[in-house]
Amino acid sequence: MYYFNYIEPLFRPPSEARSLIFQITVGCSQNHCTFCGMYKMKTFRIRSVSEIIDEMRSVPLAHRPYIQRVFLADGDALVYPQAGLLTVLDALTEVFPNVQRVGAYASPASLTTKSCDELTLLRQKKLRILYFGLESGDPETLRAINKGFSAEEMLVQCRKAKEAGIKLSVTAILGLAGQARSQEHARATARWITDLSPEYFSLLTLFVRHNDDFLRSIRPLSRGGILEEARELLQHLAPRKTILRSNHVSNFLNLAGSYPKDRERLTAEVDLAIARALRHPQWYREVPDYREDLF
Repeated sequence: MYYFNYIEPLFRPPSEARSLIFQITVGCSQNHCTFCGMYKMKTFRIRSVSEIIDEMRSVPLAHRPYIQRVFLADGDALVYPQAGLLTVLDALTEVFPNVQRVGAYASPASLTTKSCDELTLLRQKKLRILYFGLESGDPETLRAINKGFSAEEMLVQCRKAKEAGIKLSVTAILGLAGQARSQEHARATARWITDLSPEYFSLLTLFVRHNDDFLRSIRPLSRGGILEEARELLQHLAPRKTILRSNHVSNFLNLAGSYPKDRERLTAEVDLAIARALRHPQWYREVPDYREDLF
């Protein structure tokens, strides 16, 4: 839902398609991951509280009762200073009386800026879900992409958010480790998700977007290799209760189900996709060519 002149590009998770978006930060505070080109064209800054509230009040009165979900952009909105973020959340409730849920992207760095008590207070003010890019549970892969945090450090930060009662939607990227560490990447990521058991777990596929240097540093997986990596991950995944999705535009195999209930079905779907793909050897061996180069 659009009312404002956003500083493009603007990104949001698929599940926030019907949300009203407020861009409370511009860019990403942790804009050094080598695989990611989402915000390379932006200089990070925090927008003022007054500017954000003015935008809220610019929404026509007749439209305000229909706003039930809000997403706070850009790439790391949780880094917004606590006092200002509380003011923004209070203003959302005042201006949009029927808002039920607020969501935002969170990085491991931004989670370190909030205590469990502070996160609990944010949840009480309707910040109910955070979207967290794990990318990989494999230490070598995390170093290669310059994530800046170890898998263990990220697990600690995410557990803090869960303790505060905030839902987590965690993403990992198929193909991120290339051919060299595909198996390690899949298994370590599955272990990390199993340990945390986030409410949601989403798979993306590595693609071209202002990350040419990183892509040249790995031997990329073919479509067949990505399917096999997905199977490896799903076979080792055993969270207590997690909804799995593979519905990003970068994915060429869509998956949807819940763990542990749908584990066998999801694995069987990947097995069937591999069997069908093997009937087309050229397609199986080709590297996916999806790219985003609008910005």
